[in-house]
Amino acid sequence: MSDVVAGQADREGIIIRVATRADIPGVVRMLADDPLGAQREQYADPLPKAYLDAFDAMQSQPGNDILVAELGGAVVGCLQLTLIPGLSRLGMTRAQIEGVRVDSQVRGRKIGELLMRDAIARSRAAGAALVQLTTDISRPDAHRFYEGLGFVRSHAGMKLSLD
Repeated sequence: MSDVVAGQADREGIIIRVATRADIPGVVRMLADDPLGAQREQYADPLPKAYLDAFDAMQSQPGNDILVAELGGAVVGCLQLTLIPGLSRLGMTRAQIEGVRVDSQVRGRKIGELLMRDAIARSRAAGAALVQLTTDISRPDAHRFYEGLGFVRSHAGMKLSLD
């Protein structure tokens, strides 16, 4: 498989690029098109203002991007990539990947793999020494997908809901 350089198309015409505000409805649609996402997202027209406010806040924070996969002018995949400078590990920067989704109509075409490989390449180019993510324990297919990309189960994740 060829590596996709940001903004350039692979052999199937898939382009990986940083999202714009206009892409947010498509991103939210994919986040909601999932058993877990359907419980926590609100895809509607018009889109709830909270999503656009969140995107604007991300845009003001360096190293915090939504990446999208585009095919034929449509957004068909997404993830959030955040670079986190830190003091531990001798001041290491780590990359955090969240919200990985591929449109259910185009799954099986390696779009998720292209997105992830692009995010990993961007992380490396930005000086990150580690890429981390969490995945819901109810998603064994996702676990296999990430392990196939070289991720290892090295920590137990914990969350505290504040709402």
